[in-house]
Amino acid sequence: MAAKNTYTEAVGRRKTASARVRLVPAKSSSMIVNDKLAEDYFPLDLLVKTAFAPLEATGSTFAVSAKVAGGGHKAQAVAVRHAIARALTELNPESRKDLKHRGYLKRDPRAKERKKFGLKGARRAPQWSKR
Repeated sequence: MAAKNTYTEAVGRRKTASARVRLVPAKSSSMIVNDKLAEDYFPLDLLVKTAFAPLEATGSTFAVSAKVAGGGHKAQAVAVRHAIARALTELNPESRKDLKHRGYLKRDPRAKERKKFGLKGARRAPQWSKR
């Protein structure tokens, strides 16, 4: 016997941000991020569009519940996008090709490089002085 509110869960990551997302079938798409509406949580409309991108690409409607931690708003939005894309491929394997082509399934491996001793940053050397 299946539960009344079945959901699909996935994890997405970007830099130090990680998102745990649950997709529940619904009549219209909506998103709650850390117990707030996505429009209220993310400071820019562009970030809301980024997070909703996989749903728009596949034309599917789900109620999305996301818990995000770490990183900044942009990294969190991309982490949510990554998690939604992973959950959608779990639900509908035919959508994988389109989502992969758009780059939503790839975890962006770029992260901040650590500072090395003797340098001002990761690669910046101290200013050279002749005398």
